[in-house]
Amino acid sequence: MSPISYKHFTLGVEEEYMVMHPQTLELQSHEQKIVHEAYKIIKDKVKAEMHQAVVEVGTDICQNIDEAYRDVSTLRGTIAQIAGDLGFAMGAAGTHPFSHWESQLITDHVRYNQIVNELQEAARSNLIFGLHVHVGMEDRKMAIHIANSARYFLPHVYALSTNSPFWEGRHTGYKSFRTKVFDKFPRTGIPDYFESIEAYDNYVNLLIKTNCIDNAKKIWWDLRVHPFFNTVEFRICDCPMTVNETIAIAALFQAICAKLYKLRSQNMNFIMYHRSLITENKWRAGRYGIDGSLIDFGKEAEVNTRVLIYELLDFVDDVVDHLGCRHAINYVHKMLEQGTGADRQLKVYQDTGDLKNVAKFINQQFLVA
Repeated sequence: MSPISYKHFTLGVEEEYMVMHPQTLELQSHEQKIVHEAYKIIKDKVKAEMHQAVVEVGTDICQNIDEAYRDVSTLRGTIAQIAGDLGFAMGAAGTHPFSHWESQLITDHVRYNQIVNELQEAARSNLIFGLHVHVGMEDRKMAIHIANSARYFLPHVYALSTNSPFWEGRHTGYKSFRTKVFDKFPRTGIPDYFESIEAYDNYVNLLIKTNCIDNAKKIWWDLRVHPFFNTVEFRICDCPMTVNETIAIAALFQAICAKLYKLRSQNMNFIMYHRSLITENKWRAGRYGIDGSLIDFGKEAEVNTRVLIYELLDFVDDVVDHLGCRHAINYVHKMLEQGTGADRQLKVYQDTGDLKNVAKFINQQFLVA
């Protein structure tokens, strides 16, 4: 048997950042000034988002996790420098601790105007910040196979990323309230199983034909075969607080894809589970983060989430050296030790009783490697 090549598992990382007033730490419209200035340096790796208090960045196509690390670090540093020069502060979390969406301005753009016109308050209130990780695929047929299987692991990685325990000044009781906000949108959550790429394309084309959507980018699932690129796009995670957390999560998604590809190459498949079962685990992950339990469907029993994450690390262990991402994957152990972004936000709030200190902490962590 010829050796398996993992070269096509490239990476692309997109992060959504919050723009804050440097003194009050409220979310603040930057009137696209940050985007305008950043474009002069990093071109189309920066763009505006629907709310004017959000800046989105995206890396180049990265051949490995080290390229992704350098790109994400540079993007955060560039945006932070420009924002500081313009009198703003930056942060990375799934939601802002206390700002209210009603006071935030919508970007005047035809696409965002269409979304707001259709979805109304669900769109205007969608003031959230996510992480999207693209993993390159050899073709779309392999992409749908890997997407089908990778669905099972979404709650495990989501639990690690939880970073939005507060919403509009309230402690929500969730480790990730961001997805509860996003649930108001149509075509969100865990995707269904598709038996082939043709079945997936038929689904998309039916939605377009019946005027449900005008293009496939309005399918906002937690994971999707990208409509234009040969990638599987993981969309479930809160925006992590630090660079190392983002890179560890990206490496984990890359390793999951590579391991599923290896199994396929050896004529083996990972078992497929119903969307409804995986959704049960997603809810648990959002509610409890890494401190709860998920369902092990093979054992038909609850298992400590941390234990299942360690099992996931064991599952992908035989591909991480081929990918060159062991050092990034190893940071997952640090995340399990220090707690997620949500855990650290809650610790600051417990110690100080002041959500402004939580926002200050988020800002201070933005450039932490």
